[in-house]
Amino acid sequence: MQRMTRLDGLRGVLAIYVMLGHAMPFTVLPAWVQGPVHHGEAAVDIFFALSGLVVVQSLERFEYRAGPFLRARARRLLPVYFVVLAFAVGLIFAGSPVPEMPWVKTGSAAAEFWALGLPVFFSWHLLAHLTLTHGLVPQGVLPWAYITLLGPAWSLSTEWQFYVTAVAARVRNLTVLAFLLLGCGVFYHAAAPFLPAYWQFSRAFLPDAAPYFALGVASAVWLRGGRIWPLGVVLAGTCALGLFSGEPSKALIPLGWMLALLAQRHRRLGRLLDTRIAQYLGAISYPLYLLNEPVQRACAMLVAPLVNGDARLFTVLWLPLALTLPVAAAMALHHTIEKPMLYGPRRLRAPPLRSAGS
Repeated sequence: MQRMTRLDGLRGVLAIYVMLGHAMPFTVLPAWVQGPVHHGEAAVDIFFALSGLVVVQSLERFEYRAGPFLRARARRLLPVYFVVLAFAVGLIFAGSPVPEMPWVKTGSAAAEFWALGLPVFFSWHLLAHLTLTHGLVPQGVLPWAYITLLGPAWSLSTEWQFYVTAVAARVRNLTVLAFLLLGCGVFYHAAAPFLPAYWQFSRAFLPDAAPYFALGVASAVWLRGGRIWPLGVVLAGTCALGLFSGEPSKALIPLGWMLALLAQRHRRLGRLLDTRIAQYLGAISYPLYLLNEPVQRACAMLVAPLVNGDARLFTVLWLPLALTLPVAAAMALHHTIEKPMLYGPRRLRAPPLRSAGS
């Protein structure tokens, strides 16, 4: 299957959306400005569908060899991750800007984004993050382990669970793999309400996100000229899970993914994703996604002491920094770390894909 360049552009759009969603709760902008960008988790679910599609291609290019595939993914993701994790942990040690931001109320979305201090059993939280197992830890073992040190990293733990599951399952029939993932998600969502509170898992646990990975895998079947009915079944199942999840808006996520696929196949729908800006944002989307939250926190640590509790002045001074410095930092990480590692030794690279026309 050819490289889908418009989905690269989609990555950039989603990363910007997540960055906006992380920034808005700390401002006093009107609700009509903040409202459209508060669905950051939905954007991450679409990232999962993208991963389901991309990982299928990558596994096939590595001929389903687990070692080379996992080493290539590690080279692609871990160097940037460890740099950002070290930065985020250093900021937590330095202190929290929230006490100087009286407009951030306890229990609000903003109050949940930035840790006030180091968690209890910090060493165990750090070990879980370093091994990317923090999405596997039940709430009773290490409470909130999936977001204690670096919030956006919870999805990276989910991604690694998917990678390991994909190579361990040894299922080369994509339709079967998609249905296994969907079934895993259905079973988990049916069983989760009956688990004791101690053994409840976070949304970083793979079975929670498995239906979205299934969407990507089933999409690969369709995009390469295969049957569309597997995608229809997974689409219907994922919509149904969304409707019965207690958050009916989740049923719109699969429809958003289908719109993205249509944009890939139709020139007019995908025109925005073809632009140089969208493509470049797609190239830096991974570091931008990971570091926008800690960079925004660092900016708040500089600005909050200057405004004496004035939320409007904070918004005016902080928001431009919160939206531009993460992009600048992501560019720096992409060109100094991510790109050199991505184009590292030839023996660790898979054969390149051609760009898909439409």
